[in-house]
Amino acid sequence: MAWMRQVSDARHRFPPAIIQHADWLHFRFALSDRDVEDMLAERGIDVSCETVRRWVLKFGRIYAQQIRRRRRRPRPSDRWHLDEVFLKISGKIVYLWRAVDDEGEVLDILVQSKRDKKAALKLLRKLPKRQGYVPDAIVTTGLDPTALPCVSWTSPTRM
Repeated sequence: MAWMRQVSDARHRFPPAIIQHADWLHFRFALSDRDVEDMLAERGIDVSCETVRRWVLKFGRIYAQQIRRRRRRPRPSDRWHLDEVFLKISGKIVYLWRAVDDEGEVLDILVQSKRDKKAALKLLRKLPKRQGYVPDAIVTTGLDPTALPCVSWTSPTRM
């Protein structure tokens, strides 16, 4: 409820805890304003869907920012897979480099106009910086070995 201290709850009929709960219901479960109104009515809180809509518009952005700050990004697995795809964008062939962890989470995507050592190194340098650590293994099955350079990982801070 610390985020409610940043926002003036003056001129609101309901206490900040109820406003926060209504916003949480709206965003966490992707409920409509009328659904939130019904759920609050089940708890004995008589509020209109228009009031819920106003709360979401006024406090929702701040609440979402607080949730994002508190949420920690889960660390991906220690084995990353690199993949490349040839795409045609506006009539030009481009190369999409993609890094995925073992669980299928996309870690990073890079679109390059060239398919060379410099382009591959850019992804391989950028990836550990964004993730904050170096993986145990990088799997490049199916990639052309001449396009992917051999890189010695020292630490993500030096890259």
